Amino acid sequence: MQETIVNRVAESGIVTINLEDFYPKDEILVFDLKDHLFRGLLLKEKEFRAALITIDWSVYQQKNVAITCTSDAIIPVWAYMLVATYLGPFANNIMVGTPGLLAENILLQNISQVDTTTFTDKRIVIKGCGDIHIPESAYAAITFRLKPVAKSIMYGEPCSTVPVYKKK
Repeated sequence: MQETIVNRVAESGIVTINLEDFYPKDEILVFDLKDHLFRGLLLKEKEFRAALITIDWSVYQQKNVAITCTSDAIIPVWAYMLVATYLGPFANNIMVGTPGLLAENILLQNISQVDTTTFTDKRIVIKGCGDIHIPESAYAAITFRLKPVAKSIMYGEPCSTVPVYKKK
């Protein structure tokens, strides 16, 4: 008599969410203000504005752009605003900060747009390991987003989970 192997994980109705699926797909570029400062340290308004006019902004088409300044210069707020006006027609997303911070911001935006109705009364596993580092903020955000509708939320893999939430 031959025993049938049953995949209890597949039959359990558990839905797995991989947060890597929400990670930004478009390239992230850096716009460094330092490259447009006098000696890399001083913002001279007239020269700064002139430098921005000469940039081929189309290289930022459909890209995510982190605006930063890698020197110890004191940058007035309006300079970031001015760069944003030039990037606006080209970039998908812009943010002042590091590329990692921009990626996290986009990831959180993507999570905030999840249609939670598809997860109503479902047992959900938030996948824990992968090829891309997912910041802790994303795990907290998806949990916050799904808790009102989920039957349960777990962390890990369907075969080995840590319970996080169970509807009472």
